[in-house]
Amino acid sequence: MNTTQTEALISLVAVLGLFVLMVAPAVIGILRDRRFEKQIRQARAVPVTEPPDAPAVSRPAHGTAPRHSARAA
Repeated sequence: MNTTQTEALISLVAVLGLFVLMVAPAVIGILRDRRFEKQIRQARAVPVTEPPDAPAVSRPAHGTAPRHSARAA
């Protein structure tokens, strides 16, 4: 293998590496979209048989000061 062939091989590897770096984010995004769409399809396929639970009452964190409304003077 002479110098010209070695330079061509290095250039080819560099171009392929750049191509992979440019295409990889797009491929990852396509795969994520497909996964999300699959999850949405599965969620739509499950029939709802009972009403959702009542929302929980929010409580202040333990150890925080209670909030009082302002008093009229």
